[in-house]
Order: sequence, then structure tokens, then C-alpha cells
Amino acid sequence: MAVGLACGAAHAQTTDSAGTDTASDPASSAIVVTGTRIQRPEQTSNSPLSTVSSNEISLQGATSVESVLNRMPQFTADANENVSNGSDGTSNVNLRHLGSSRVLLLIDGRRMLPQQAVDTNFVPSSLIDRIDVVTGGASAVYGSDAVSGVVNFVLKKDLDGFRMDFQNSLFQHNNNNSYLRGIVAGQGYATAPSSVVDGGKLDVNASFGKNFADGRGNITVYGGYRQTNPITQDSRDISACALDPTDDAGTGLLCGGSSNNQWGLFTPLSGPNQGKTYNNTKDGAHTWAPYDSSYLYNYSPSNYFQRSDKRYTAGAMGHFEISPAAEVYGDFMYMRDHTFSQVAPSAFFQGTTFSINCDNPYLGAGQAQTLCGSAAGTSQTEDAFIGYRLTTPRRDDLRHEDYRYSAGVRGEIATGIRYDVNFLRSEVYYNETYLNNVDNVKAQRAIDVVNVNGVPTCRSVVDGTDPSCLPLDIFSSSSIDPTNLQYIFSPSSTKSRNTQTVWSGNLSADLTSYGIQSPFANRGIGLSLGLEHRRETLVFTADEIAQQAGTTNSDGVIAVNEAYGEIEVPLVSDRPFIHDLTLNGGLRYSSYDNSQQSTGFKSHFEAWTFKGELSYAPTPDLRLRASFNRAIRAPNISELFGAVSLGNVTGVDPCAGTNPTLPLEACERTGVTASQYGSIIQCPAGLCVEQYGGNRDVKPEKANTYTIGLVLTPRALRRFSLSVDYYHIKVNDYISTIDPSLTINQCATTGDPYYCGLFHRDPRSGVIFGDQGYVVATTLNTGYLMTSGIDVTSNYNLPLGKLGSLDFDLVGSYLTSLTTEPLPGLGTYSCKGLYGYTCGEPSPKWRHQLRTTLNFAGPNKASLSLAWRYFGSVKLSDTGAANAYDNKIKAYNYFDLAGTITFDNKLTLRAGVNNLFDKDPPAVVEGVLSSFGNGNTYPGVYDALGRSIFIGASVQF
Repeated sequence: MAVGLACGAAHAQTTDSAGTDTASDPASSAIVVTGTRIQRPEQTSNSPLSTVSSNEISLQGATSVESVLNRMPQFTADANENVSNGSDGTSNVNLRHLGSSRVLLLIDGRRMLPQQAVDTNFVPSSLIDRIDVVTGGASAVYGSDAVSGVVNFVLKKDLDGFRMDFQNSLFQHNNNNSYLRGIVAGQGYATAPSSVVDGGKLDVNASFGKNFADGRGNITVYGGYRQTNPITQDSRDISACALDPTDDAGTGLLCGGSSNNQWGLFTPLSGPNQGKTYNNTKDGAHTWAPYDSSYLYNYSPSNYFQRSDKRYTAGAMGHFEISPAAEVYGDFMYMRDHTFSQVAPSAFFQGTTFSINCDNPYLGAGQAQTLCGSAAGTSQTEDAFIGYRLTTPRRDDLRHEDYRYSAGVRGEIATGIRYDVNFLRSEVYYNETYLNNVDNVKAQRAIDVVNVNGVPTCRSVVDGTDPSCLPLDIFSSSSIDPTNLQYIFSPSSTKSRNTQTVWSGNLSADLTSYGIQSPFANRGIGLSLGLEHRRETLVFTADEIAQQAGTTNSDGVIAVNEAYGEIEVPLVSDRPFIHDLTLNGGLRYSSYDNSQQSTGFKSHFEAWTFKGELSYAPTPDLRLRASFNRAIRAPNISELFGAVSLGNVTGVDPCAGTNPTLPLEACERTGVTASQYGSIIQCPAGLCVEQYGGNRDVKPEKANTYTIGLVLTPRALRRFSLSVDYYHIKVNDYISTIDPSLTINQCATTGDPYYCGLFHRDPRSGVIFGDQGYVVATTLNTGYLMTSGIDVTSNYNLPLGKLGSLDFDLVGSYLTSLTTEPLPGLGTYSCKGLYGYTCGEPSPKWRHQLRTTLNFAGPNKASLSLAWRYFGSVKLSDTGAANAYDNKIKAYNYFDLAGTITFDNKLTLRAGVNNLFDKDPPAVVEGVLSSFGNGNTYPGVYDALGRSIFIGASVQF
């Protein structure tokens, strides 16, 4: 902010009360305002605008920009480095609890990457000058996707010299939660070490720039490397085992686990003991015993709590002023990111139907009798579910390679009249290889074994269908030959290519010099007109193994033509009781053409967005502002044409078990047959399966945003500023899915045929897991999202004489409503102050960060800064099962300490500790966790890994 940024280098995170933002054009003194395309000096913002400075990033010791934004109370954690199972390796941000797809990310005012492939890892944190955040709809100014707001990463430019930045960090945590350690030990599992130091992160960046032609031109190049070491869940008390409630009321915790266990589970789906469940005995004999909870497998230890990651960034940017009327500019940015997610070893997972021949030479006599009855020893086959956990962790090899380049020309062609013509291209290449996973086709061949001259041999070897098959003895807890095991592992691969091409032209005019103004104002009308063409493409392919697991190929194209205009009219200036009265309006027309080459599908739609803003300052000390924005979000390519796939989702089947929760009549509405009722197997480890993917019939969602606020900058207290803004956002026909847990709950409690019709049960067993059973959760236009609240931002600089000065920076947000209507007319639910089940991550009523920085006087710039992060208490939503233990998560207070010192403006040293007191995160049972939960907590919200210690240095010359 104009006031805040003048307060000193230690000034951290502020709201831009003056709304100013230096233009990227060094040849002009114009000001570019985030939230409007109109350029003019001394402009103010009518939209709530927050800024994170580069100094704040340094004080946090941040190497990823999403972690910086997640500290702001306006943001909720999204995809991040602490998500492993199901991660695609990207990081995103979620503004106003409305989802990452509804916030538009820009770099220097232009789109970052294709919206469906945005990854904040692309932005090198050391190159950021500041981050501007406009909250509230801004589609009339920036186009689709700016429903909850805009995040603009402003990069450092005009570097003249060499700069290098180095930072190293790690986590230190004391595992001393006696309650959780007792639970783990009582189950016979290994407890976490008493003290750990792990998760090291190394970030090295270098840049070089050179001014030339008397400062009319500059070329800057940069490169960077970041490495993150993994952390597994066995290293923390919170995650050493999967937590379940001790009883139906959820009064305590116990270690749960998966019935897909390391000894081997069998559920016959035919034969004399259909529906009963048996386990290989633990003594290694070829015998079965009735299954019970003592066989549960602890799948947590090998799961990643922090993914391993290596990222390389490089780029160049330059500009050269030929004349005031023509400045050519361009930039190139590149990122290569390679990360692994890791989860528990693969298995013969329940849900896939395997056939077992009754004359299998590995079957014990008792096992054959139990499975086949009188057919034991014959060639007859019986079907069964098998849950046999193997030993090698599954790893997901995730690789991204992103390119972004642009070129343009801009200048001032007449007094106050400027233009900017630009070409932008970005490409995202994604390759995923899933390793150490059981290939069910090969697994079936490996257990279909016959006796050939006393040698157990795969039937596929005998009949020649697969001569490479190696037999597996799965009927004992310790008889699988590890040399044969590799046969059933087949890596699966998928890859995609996303592109974005943007042609844009903008003309901005300040008509003051031409006398076109209100007779009561001291400045003229401002105008901005522009055209934009955008084309986005997607090509997604899956190999045979991935398709075997339910993934399909996909492609699509979105082409958009847009025209927009914006006008700002200063009505009155410097009159009694009216220091300034200004009106601003904007309008954008968008025409979309969608197509899919593989199917010949085409669709077209048009949309209008608009805005109106009013700013009234009775005195220079106080400004009141209000705005209305109509925003849209057109479906992105993934939502339209994304591949249909199957994936795990937290859920409990109310029709499973010997005594189902629901009566037969209710279960029949979900697809259960009378013969299946009472014998359906429960989703293992609380993980059912959902079918997700695109829907070509999805239409744009529409949003109305209201804001009203004030900015106080009293002349009597010159180093103080305060802004208070109320926001209200309602998104109609929002593009989403029906959360499977909501589908299950609504069908169970209401019997609504719509929800019950989303069940697709395995036709043989009735389960909703595996490769044939799932809950449909593909994309569709749903009901509405509505959120409102109050943002409060204040900063004050207190001079301390010879000691220096003290800065206070507060950013807080109070949530007044957060309501969702899943489908029109089917009721709503509120998530204000709640978490879990359908609400997902915690949504406290109040959050804030207060940073207090002492700037020492002296020849060397030095500072000591303390940040207080407050996250309000939340209660468990009542849309799921009762859970007394997790009914409430108390309020959390975190304190972060950091210090910096600069020598001769060339060398800066910094060090800090985040989560100074090593506060444990809240323990949440696995059945409550939903989006972005991991390790029995929400690691994107709470500091899950302990205290973070960092040291860094920057040198420039």
C-alpha cells in the first residue's frame, strides 16, 4: 500500500489502502491498478486489494508461493506438497473457500498457465517483487475464472548486476503425545521416534541483469533449483497409524487399518461359504481362520507426509524503448518439476473378483474344502475377493515441464493515450507413471496354478497364452516367492499436453489533457478498451494398463473471443465534504466455441459480464468504496472433456455388513438385491470408489459479488492505515460434482432417487469399491455457493528514536456465511465454523496474522520480526456420523520468529523458526478427513510436521 510500503523494508503483509501498483513500463510514470486496466497516476482501488511483499516471503522462509498465500486469512489450503495419495504433483490456491478453479492467477497481469493446469510451483519465489490479491469478482476486467478474485505475481525487473539467493530449511519435532503413542503401542505398532530432524529443503536461485542504451533497455536472466526431501508418516505421532473412533459415539481413538492385510484375506463370492471372510493364519501354515480386527494392516507408515520433489526454473525477460511510442518487450519462463508420491504397498485388493481353481496345488486341504466344498480337488473354479498386502510401497512418478513465453509492444501514442499489444503462449506437459502396483490381469494368471509333473505351473504357461507367467502361492502368510512377485507388477502411464495461446490488445486513455471531464472534477475521464483471443487445448492419453483400471483417453479445444471496455468518471473533486467522488464501470462480451476432435462434438455459448464501482472520500483521511461485479466461470477443458477415471474417496456404505444400517427397501434404491443384502463387504479402510471426469454438457457458472468498505489514513496519525471491507459472493449453477459422502448420506437419510441413482454397485457382490463398484461423481452444474465476510487490515509504524522503529501489520478475516446448495431445491448446508465430512477443510469464523517487526537503526539494516497466526476453533459438521472426540478442534495459535541483517546493501542474512513452540496439529479420525486431508490431520491448514527452521543469504553486486 502507498502508506504501508513507505514504512520500511520490514513491512510485511498489508492491504493496499491507496491501491497503487507501479506500472511494468519503466518509461512511464503511470500507475497500473490491480482490479482495473485504466492507467493513470495516483489512482485508488475500489476493490479490496491485499499485497504480500517480497520481504514477507523472506521472513517466512518460504520456497513455495502457495504456502505464503495459505497464511492469508482469505485463503484455504488446496493442493500442496503435503498431499500424497491422489496428488498430481501441482500446488494451487483457494480464495474465499470457493475452490482453486475460481481464482485467476496472473504473472505481471497476464494469465499464468492454462487454467486447468495451473501450478504455483511455476513461480520462483525469490524472483517475486510482491503478490497482489484482488478479492471479489473481476471477470469484467480479466475474463473468465476471476470469480473469487485474482492473484497477480509481480516479478522483479530491471536488475542491473548479479544476485544470488540461498536458503536451507528443515523440520524438528518432538514426538511426545502420550495419548497417541499409547494407542499405537497398544496395537503393537512401532511408535514414532521421540525426536526427529527431517524434511530438508534446499533452494538456490541466481539472476543477472544489465541495463543498456542509457537505461532504455534491460535484459535479465535467472535460474533456480529447489529440492525437498520426503517425510513418511511413521515419523510423527499424529500419523503413525490410521485413527478410527473407539465406539459408535466416537468417544476416543484407536488404530484402525485395512483388511487388505499382509497375511492374506479371502471372501468367497460363490461356493458353500459365500460371503464369509477368512484369513491366512499368521503361523505360515496353509490354513484359514475367521477374519477379525487383529489382522488389520497399518498402511500409514510408508505414506508420504511430505513428497520428495526436485524443481528447476529458468527464464529471461527484457524490454527496449525504441521511442516513447514503441517499447518492445518479452519474456520466457521454464519449469521442470519431478516429484514422487508414495503410499502403502499394493495388494490383491478387495473389489476385484478373482477365480480360484479348486485343484490349485497351493491350496491346503482345509482351505479347498472351505472354498469348494465337495468340488475340492477338481478343476471347478470359485470366485472370491482377495486382500493380500505385499511389501513394496507404491510410488507415483509425477513429472511436469512447463513453458511460458510472451512478446509485445507498448507505448504512448499521444498524451495520456497508451496501447499494449501482446502474444502469450504457455504449454504444460505432464507425465505420470504409477509404479509397484498389481496388474490384476497378471495376478489372475499367477494364482491360476495347476500341477504339472509335481511342479506348480501357471495355466497360462501350459496353454501358451502367457509363457512368462510365474506362479504365486497366496494361500499362506509367508509362501510368496519374492523372485516371482515382480511378474504381477506392471507400471501404468498417462500423459497430457495442455496449451494456451492468447492474443490481446488494449488501449487506455486518460482524457484529462483533452478537457473531457466533469466540471466539478480536477481530472478527466479514464477509458480502457480491448480485444482478446484465447485458445486452450488438451490431449490426454493412457496406456493399456491405465485403461484397464478404468482411465480413458481425452481431448478438447476451447476457443474464446472477447471484447471489453472500462470507463472511470471522476464526478467531484476538492469540494466541501467531497474530497473525491468517482464512478467506474466495465463490460465484457465473451464468445466460446468448444470442440472435441475424437468425437466430433461441438458447442457454443456467449456471456456478458459487467461491474460498477463507486468511491467517495469526504476528506483525504477517509475513503468509502462499494462495488458490484457480475462474474462468470466457463467450464475448463478438464471439466468438459476430462478423462473418466476411478479413484478412492472417503466413505462408508450404509448397506454393507451383516447388519446394514439401512433396511432392505432403502438399500434396494441404491442397487442392492435381496440376495446381496446382509452379505455386502464394507469399503476397506473407509475408502469407497468414485467415478470422476468431464461432462460435455456443463454450462458456465455465474456469480454476483458485492463489496463495501472503508479506508482510513488519518493525517493526524501519518504512519497508520486501516481498511475494513465487507464482501458477499454467490455463485449460481456452480460447476462441481456431488461429493460421494453427500450422495451416500442423502440417499441413506432421504431416499431421494437422484442421489440413490448415483450408486453403481458391483453386479456380482454389490460393493461400491474395486473396478466395478463406484459412486458416480462426474462434473455437472449444481446449485449455488455463497460466502460472505469482513476483511480487516491495519498497519502502523511507530518511531523509536535512536533504537529504530516498530511495525505492526494485521490481516484478519471474519467469515459470516459459507453456504452450499448441492442441487437446486434439495436443501442447503452451512460450513461456517465447521469442518469434516461434506465441509472438508476447517472454515473458522475468524483468522488473522499479526506481524510485529523491530527495525534497528544503524549503518546495517537489521530487523527482528514475530508473527502471530491465529486460526479459530471449528466444530465437526453434522452431516456425518457422530464423533465425540473430534466434535471440536480448538483454536490454534502459532508464533514465528525471524531476523534479517544487511551489510553494505550487498549481503543479507536471514534466519527464522516457524511454529516456534512445536505445536502438534489436531488429530482427526480418517473417516472425517476429506479434501486435502493427510496423516490424520489437515497439513495444509495446520503445521503438521513440527517447527520449521531456516537460514538463508542473498548477495548482490
